[in-house]
Amino acid sequence: MFLEDGACLKITEQELLDFGLRAGDELDETTLARLKEAAGVSNVKATAADLIGKRAMSRTSLEKKLKEKGASEADARYAAEWLEAIGAINDADYAALLARHYGEMGYGPQRVRDKLYEKGVPRELWDEALDQLPEGGEQIDRFLQSKLRGRTPDEKEKKRLTDALLRRGYSWGDVKSAWNRLGSETWED
Repeated sequence: MFLEDGACLKITEQELLDFGLRAGDELDETTLARLKEAAGVSNVKATAADLIGKRAMSRTSLEKKLKEKGASEADARYAAEWLEAIGAINDADYAALLARHYGEMGYGPQRVRDKLYEKGVPRELWDEALDQLPEGGEQIDRFLQSKLRGRTPDEKEKKRLTDALLRRGYSWGDVKSAWNRLGSETWED
């Protein structure tokens, strides 16, 4: 829509219908301000839909991204609520998706918790998502077997592999149990 001063205002069909606009209409200042506000909200909603269409994200991450793109806090919250209401975003599903993804990559519960926090997933959804992780012992055994390929590690290599597993988010107890299953004695730290 082009205004009298030559400015272009991007509006959707919804604003055309809501405001009953036709070519040549004259708008008073109040109506123009309301139209600009409605167009801004529609633009934020379209941006939000575009963002989640490119990749899954939590509601918190979406709101943050929208604010980075210039949306007001209220508009960002409204767009996120709208997408949540139509089922386009769901933090519980997103948490489960993240847990499965990082679990399949071989990460342990602590590393997955860190990722859930980083991605803005509410804490009350973490436990249910973490329940979907594969059994830690199997993951650790697979990791150690792939690195050792049947060899017996020396102490330096055991320390290196143990540190790698701890960085991947596994607990010391789980790592120690895995070494015991492989027939290696562990040291106490």
